[in-house]
Formats: sequence, C-alpha cells, structure tokens
Amino acid sequence: MYTPIFLKTENQLNKLVRQQKRTREPLSILFVSLWDKFSNDLVGKLKKSTGKKPVYIVNSFTMPHAFVIFHTTKLPHLVTLGRRELRSEDYLSQIYRSLGLESPRRS
Repeated sequence: MYTPIFLKTENQLNKLVRQQKRTREPLSILFVSLWDKFSNDLVGKLKKSTGKKPVYIVNSFTMPHAFVIFHTTKLPHLVTLGRRELRSEDYLSQIYRSLGLESPRRS
C-alpha cells in the first residue's frame, strides 16, 4: 500500500528524480488530472489507504510541463522507477493493482 504525497512544483519532481538516480531506491509517480473522474476516484482511494511507501502525485493543472518528461498523454498514468528499469502504466486496472488498491467495479 502507498501513501499519497502531492507535489506542487516541477522543482520538487526534478529533485526526486535526481535523488532516485543516485540512490536507485524505487520511486512511484502518479500523473493525474483532477478534472478527470478516473483520476479523482483513484486519488480518493489513495487518500483513504494507509501505506508505508510514498506515491508522488503530479497534477496536470499545476505541473503541465512535468508530463513531457515521461511522455504522459493518457491519464491516470503511473511511472515506477526501479534500480534498472522504468515501468510505465496507463491501464487503469493495472494501476490499481500496482498500488495495492481494489479495482473499481464496472457497471
């Protein structure tokens, strides 16, 4: 499970990425638009979860240029930087699974 941490500036994101390159610690970044229903639902569930690992949330309204770094065009979008790999997910049920959340039910 993850704990959401909202980033407010691109400088914060840049520092995290630089730090991850040095330490090689896993880093999860969730790109969302708070105008999007699916993003809102996902962020709402993350706020209710209690986890030890941080997931850094980047909002398209406050940080539009950050989306260029990881070629983000579809939202929500989860990017996970690992020791040697970069994993990019934009399939909603896979994002829920990766974050340890229960997938939304289809109606």
